Amino acid sequence: MKLASLKHGRDGRLVVVSRDLSRCADASAIAPTLSAAIDDWADASPHLHELAGRLEKGHAPAAPFEPRHCAAPLPRAFGWADGSAYLSHVALLRKSRGAEMPASFWTDPLIYRGGSDRFLGPSDPIALGDEGWGLDLEAEVAVIIGDVRQGATRAEAAAAIRLLMLANDVSLRNLIPAELAKGFGFFQGKAMTAFSPVAVTPDELGAAWDGAKLSLPISSEINGKPLGRPNAGVDCAFDFAALIAHAVKTRPLAGPSIVGSGTVSSRAADGGPGQPIEEGGAGYSCIAEIRAVETIRHGAPRTPYLTFGDRVRIEMRDAAGESVFGAIDQQVVRV
Repeated sequence: MKLASLKHGRDGRLVVVSRDLSRCADASAIAPTLSAAIDDWADASPHLHELAGRLEKGHAPAAPFEPRHCAAPLPRAFGWADGSAYLSHVALLRKSRGAEMPASFWTDPLIYRGGSDRFLGPSDPIALGDEGWGLDLEAEVAVIIGDVRQGATRAEAAAAIRLLMLANDVSLRNLIPAELAKGFGFFQGKAMTAFSPVAVTPDELGAAWDGAKLSLPISSEINGKPLGRPNAGVDCAFDFAALIAHAVKTRPLAGPSIVGSGTVSSRAADGGPGQPIEEGGAGYSCIAEIRAVETIRHGAPRTPYLTFGDRVRIEMRDAAGESVFGAIDQQVVRV
């Protein structure tokens, strides 16, 4: 089942979307919003699945599905916690500035609490006040969860996953170092996060989903030029069960909340930094990684961060080449 929120009020209007992303059916009689559906998932989910089945068979009133009319699947949520499941990403960025990777990073997930009061839709522009802030994309996988108790086990954490989607966790790289130097974490260094047009139930993903990890390539483009296509299931040190269980170590999470994987990243075959696409590698899911590789190779970065007018596209396709979540397709605009 694929679900989306058409722009309507603050929390959108819930629709069920066909598997090929061409049509949608109004689901507001079942639940007016996705947030309401998550709150009552045990009752709402069977009815939404039934509507999805009728939509596929052409037995439900339908309209063309237009991603540009979509808000984020959850336009706002009770929480947004983003992890760093791909330690190749962390190690590469630290190596480029001469910092070692602490041993604890391999056993204790990194995670931060982001702004969840408002998210961007898949086609909403990225508003930038100053090109000097170092605007970067970050292509990620994310899950929408229901309530999770404090101290939940891995199994309980995995069972709380309701839906999956893609994220562009926009970063302002040149603001982050000064913030982290204060010892208190991100705030201004993280711009508004955007999500894919649709969120999908785990059963839609078949063998690509193992119950806690999604194994499909995530592609990123800047102005139509491929940046990366690493597989989200490769080099993933912490799956979603681990990230969620870590997040509820000292307090519960109230659904609907979102947990992100962090920037999807892969090592090269020899275990070293990932290679650019033009060199036959899987490329990168953010500009910071390619700048880190350039710094290691050449002593300084060569690839600029995003500027006004640039367009970013993030998408994931299944083994048959079909778009799973639709595309995040955003342009950078001046505030």
